[in-house]
Amino acid sequence: MASVVSHQAIGSIVSHRQSNFKASHFIKEQPLNVTMKLRHRGFKIEATASQIPVLDDTLLSPSKNIPLSYKKKSKEASLILIRHGESLWNEKNLFTGCVDVPLTEKGVAEAIEAGRRISNIPVDLIFTSSLIRAQMTAMLAMTQHRCKKVPIILHDESEKAQTWSHVFSEETRKQSIPVIAAWQLNERMYGELQGLNKEETAERYGTQQVHEWRRSYHIPPPKGESLEMCAERAVAYFEDNIQPELAFGNNVMIAAHGNSLRSIIMYLDKLTSQEVTSLELSTGLPLLYIFKDRKFMRRGSPVGPTEAGVYAYTKKLAQYREKLDETQTVTN
Repeated sequence: MASVVSHQAIGSIVSHRQSNFKASHFIKEQPLNVTMKLRHRGFKIEATASQIPVLDDTLLSPSKNIPLSYKKKSKEASLILIRHGESLWNEKNLFTGCVDVPLTEKGVAEAIEAGRRISNIPVDLIFTSSLIRAQMTAMLAMTQHRCKKVPIILHDESEKAQTWSHVFSEETRKQSIPVIAAWQLNERMYGELQGLNKEETAERYGTQQVHEWRRSYHIPPPKGESLEMCAERAVAYFEDNIQPELAFGNNVMIAAHGNSLRSIIMYLDKLTSQEVTSLELSTGLPLLYIFKDRKFMRRGSPVGPTEAGVYAYTKKLAQYREKLDETQTVTN
């Protein structure tokens, strides 16, 4: 019998490697795929209090595409996972999958509350899916962050998109947080179930059949993806693009979906295919992990902006909060 694993506290056919930038712009010192692109775009991720880069040629590469000789490591980095707030089709009890629908009023409130919960946790880089409900969640959450930086979605789909979205002010770039949108983090594609009412579908096909489509690891719905197929793309993207950023010391937030996040949590917590099918994720509730010594440690969900909770997990994070307080005192 599958053991029940509950996280009440989650409360692009190619990856983002394409580049039209000149080789002379490459900076060996910081060769990670996304970070290099941010440097090309003029974005420089400033070191936070939790980042102490150290050259280490012996560090095992978390990405097959990054030379070991280019590696740096930080003592620790934060990873925040947020499932998007309630969408309009969640409200209507419809299978949503990869259909691009926005948040409800409740979903907007959930995203804002998620932002309050993570407002003291450093964020250097944001990853979202290509779907609007995840992007809205990320953007709304950051309106509550104490750093007061503006999240900016990067557009690398064409040379014109890069040129037209370029930010020319160095000062403005320093006050911005890059947002990477990736289809690999999209919700599981539900095929012929997308747009159908869940209760009516259960009446038509039988409760057991629909349960297998929704909860089994290997069985996909008609012309859709199984959780296994979703995990293959989501975890591969995480390993190739997100984990290297954490290894470098960049603090990352991911705003995505129930199944893509379940897949990533399966990887982080080393769950079996049987355990992950019992994993429940609530909308709009963040979960915090610490990446340290090449390991992921789950810290639970932040409880609120005025409570210590997970915020006091290290001396370095306490220093980061003090720095924010000093900055805001000067500003005010």
